[in-house]
Amino acid sequence: MLSNTPRTFVGSTTFTVTGMTCAHCQRAVTEEISGVAGVRSVTVDLASGTVTVTADRPVDRADIAAAVDEAGYALVP
Repeated sequence: MLSNTPRTFVGSTTFTVTGMTCAHCQRAVTEEISGVAGVRSVTVDLASGTVTVTADRPVDRADIAAAVDEAGYALVP
């Protein structure tokens, strides 16, 4: 991650994820990120390879990266 990027976020933040190509990818990433404490919603856009995460309390970006990794994909730093 970039050094000037805050470690945590609240509200909506968009991440770029590599390797997502189908509905299964979309479901896997959505399910894993939805399990992170504080995450309210997850929207995956396969065409752009982005995931928008909305949190109602501070969420650590590392937790999002770990969830994406658990789903079998990777965040672009």
